[in-house]
Amino acid sequence: MTEPAPRNYITGSEIAGGRVARLIDRAEELKAGRPLEGAAALGGKSVALIFEKPSTRTRISFEVGVAELGGIPLVLRSDDMQLSRGESIQDTARVLSRYVSAIVIRSGSHENVVELGEQADVPVVNALTPEFHPCQALADLQTLKQRFGGLGGLKIAYVGDGNNVARSLAVAASLVGAEVAVAAPEGYQLESDAPAFLTDDPREAVRGADAIYTDVWVSMGDESTAVRRRTDLEGFRIDSNLLAAAKPEAVVMHCLPAHPGEEITAGVLYGDRSAVWDQAENRLHAQKALLEYLIA
Repeated sequence: MTEPAPRNYITGSEIAGGRVARLIDRAEELKAGRPLEGAAALGGKSVALIFEKPSTRTRISFEVGVAELGGIPLVLRSDDMQLSRGESIQDTARVLSRYVSAIVIRSGSHENVVELGEQADVPVVNALTPEFHPCQALADLQTLKQRFGGLGGLKIAYVGDGNNVARSLAVAASLVGAEVAVAAPEGYQLESDAPAFLTDDPREAVRGADAIYTDVWVSMGDESTAVRRRTDLEGFRIDSNLLAAAKPEAVVMHCLPAHPGEEITAGVLYGDRSAVWDQAENRLHAQKALLEYLIA
């Protein structure tokens, strides 16, 4: 059967398993050959990087990645464009499609990103929405492959708020034969049809896990409910006791930024079983592989 052509809009659920594996392999090649490998892939093409939310890893990794592929990154905040004054997403998509070879967007509205992808004539990459964080999931899988040599059969335990990171991780892992268990309290769990084992018991989730993953308890936009969220999630912290319930060789993962003492202890975050900093680095390489695939 012929593999379907790439679609413009990339979400956690729209990259076929074979493509995920190839992207990870290519990310490894780009990482090993940095900075020369892929240096001319974009050949001076421009990529719009739209950031409606503050960003450290996403913005820097995409901006550096486009440059290292030989492209021109155009970093735009929402108030840099007429979107902030009421211009429609449809018109913005049509105009940007005449200027750039791809659009990367980090947005507070998943629906707006979907519409942008539907209206644009160039690839649109979801760099984060409240629903998905697919580029993070690609970097996570690359990190796990580096640590364990493969992805099939791995178990990843996600502990805490079942958010966009947990959702994308579950979808991406299911495409490559890995298992995800999500431990979250009532009201914070993923939807029942998510491709993951769902529980409210952190120790049940981490039993036999190769990796334990978490994210902040209070994400951007959750500030008004911060006190309640910290109370509800108090029993879902990754500490040395919870880590001991996983496999002896299990690693710890976090998409950052971290709040040591809340969702994870400092000893675990900065300990010798932490893969967190590899994850952060691999955002660059995984996204370079994705951009090369979509544009070059």
